[in-house]
Amino acid sequence: MPESALFHDVVRARHSTRAFLPDPVPDEIIRTILEDASRAPSNCNTQPWDVHIVSGAKRDELARLLGEAFDEGRQSRDFTFDRSQYPDRFGMCGDAQAAAYYGAMGIPRDAHDARRAAAMRNLTFFDAPHVCLLFMPAVGDNVRVAGDIGMFGQTFLLSLVAHGLAGIPQTFLGFFADPIRTLLGIEAERKLLFGISFGFADENHPIAGYRIDRLKIEEFATFHR
Repeated sequence: MPESALFHDVVRARHSTRAFLPDPVPDEIIRTILEDASRAPSNCNTQPWDVHIVSGAKRDELARLLGEAFDEGRQSRDFTFDRSQYPDRFGMCGDAQAAAYYGAMGIPRDAHDARRAAAMRNLTFFDAPHVCLLFMPAVGDNVRVAGDIGMFGQTFLLSLVAHGLAGIPQTFLGFFADPIRTLLGIEAERKLLFGISFGFADENHPIAGYRIDRLKIEEFATFHR
């Protein structure tokens, strides 16, 4: 996408890509994207993001360790997550996404081995050559800081698109915070909210055309006059 693309176009072009080419992104482009993301707002300008970009041999080692933790059932979440607790339309949107995703890959609901293999692709970063891990300090109930990290992450994702790249935010990476901290030498006080795998999209992969619907404005917005 050209640098002159309208914000409207960038926002609508962004989607969660689940297939990447192995080609690495030049360091200067990654640094520019980080500069863009650093312009995200934060409470009292605290800028609480602690960002780790993992590439190359370290990325491969991390994927191996995450695979071992997954196989052994060693999850280490810094924050809880249970999609079944989402009420009403929120849970329905999540159910629809899962059905569309597995349907696009031709994986039936009862194909447990295939679904497990699909989950494992998260931990190899969908073959992306880079992963951006977003850590944060624990402050109070963490809600305000997590909101700031979310705004950083969204700005990062939009900058990827503006530079002709693709990414996917992954809560699942946050389920394995301990082996990530150990490998990267990150202190326990830093909490892992989520990661973003990124690189050049593999447009020829069978999942490349997968998209999900969005709620209509009338379903999520109320106007008060």
